[in-house]
Amino acid sequence: MVTGTLRVRGGTRGRGVRALVVGAVLVAVLPAGGRAVVVAVAGRAHGPTGMAPARRRKPALTTWPQLAAAAPRASVGPLFYPSGGHQCTASVVADPGGDLLVTAAHCVYGGGGYRSGLRFAPGYIAGHSPEGVWQVVAVFVDSRWIGSADPDDDVAFLRVRPLNGRTVEQVSGAHALGVGYGPVNQVTVTGYPADGDRPLSCGGSSAAQSATQMRFDCDGFTSGTSGGPWVTGDGSVIGVIGGHHAGGYRPSVSYSPRFGDQVKALYDTAIGAS
Repeated sequence: MVTGTLRVRGGTRGRGVRALVVGAVLVAVLPAGGRAVVVAVAGRAHGPTGMAPARRRKPALTTWPQLAAAAPRASVGPLFYPSGGHQCTASVVADPGGDLLVTAAHCVYGGGGYRSGLRFAPGYIAGHSPEGVWQVVAVFVDSRWIGSADPDDDVAFLRVRPLNGRTVEQVSGAHALGVGYGPVNQVTVTGYPADGDRPLSCGGSSAAQSATQMRFDCDGFTSGTSGGPWVTGDGSVIGVIGGHHAGGYRPSVSYSPRFGDQVKALYDTAIGAS
């Protein structure tokens, strides 16, 4: 359970995100199974130009010595797509409205268009959704991801609709958003493989891949685990499977952008647009 919405460590050299000005016309509306989905993009608005599937990670070819089937965490779950099945992972991140998720940008925008009609099932296991199924109604992506698919901007925030009069955070709990953390941390990484019905989790140390990217060595994170959270011992989510090589082209190595000023600004945009 979270004790704060945001944890900041040190100073990071984020490149910044021009935050959305509330009230400005910086949103696009997409159809999603008869429902309107508001898509807000930090810096500018983009209309849909077609949908592209989330980039998929190659299947594992070896055993998974460090990876283990995990009891589902209420705050982590798969993202289901209208085309069927779950193809990415997301987690609940604390915010004042109690309705925000974090995942990888490539899970929700690619090939020139947004993915709509997404649903989130926290705590999903064996075909059951004990915490309910939550409709995604807004997607927040950095304009630099849309413009150039910069791996450092492979992060997205999603807003979900209340269910039965409650927010998703009230039901599932949430992680604090952790920004400014160094590249080396003890983390637990969790994801839902697209061909499975339960989460897989691995604990260990992250490491620096570059000045702006982290890596995590643990075999078995395959297609569907993109967007899975990297959670520290203090309960902060400091990364998601994504970034370099869309999170990894081998199941034994995963990547994440480091959360710095640009992610903080995108988070603020998502909060301000509520």
